[in-house]
Amino acid sequence: MRKNTAQPCSEKEIYDFTLNLIKERGVELEEIAELTMYLQKDYYPDITLEECLSHIQQVLRKREVQNAVMTGIQLDVLAEKNLLEGPLQKLILHDESLYGVDEILSVAILNVYGSIGLTNYGFIDRVKPGVLARLNNKQSGKIHTFLDDLVGAIAASAAARLAHNRKCAQEK
Repeated sequence: MRKNTAQPCSEKEIYDFTLNLIKERGVELEEIAELTMYLQKDYYPDITLEECLSHIQQVLRKREVQNAVMTGIQLDVLAEKNLLEGPLQKLILHDESLYGVDEILSVAILNVYGSIGLTNYGFIDRVKPGVLARLNNKQSGKIHTFLDDLVGAIAASAAARLAHNRKCAQEK
């Protein structure tokens, strides 16, 4: 039996890798923060993009979030390169409505932040504002079957985190 001598990845390596994957796929963290702002502006009219961005960054520091993002983006990239086998290639390529694993992977992110995140996600997944409309556009030639849902889940989780933090601050 061969012994694995490779060192495990550090938290910083995984965080940086996750951020780079998102950026390489054409999404800026500020665009995700705009989604968070969109979700919370009616409840907290004084929120800023900087505050939303701070919550996005904190959500992305969670290992469960990083794992979901890394996995989903890798599946999108493999589908784009036509490297998946059989029906899975077609399901991801065409973002088949009955596939649903892309949403399930996003729910793994939302589970960290509770029901507020889940309801926010359902709303923006249906409405597809901002960057979600661009990612969902099938004419771009890029496959974002997972990324659009992951971005929505990150934004919705940051909105939940923001709401919880604001509530705690009000109670002090």
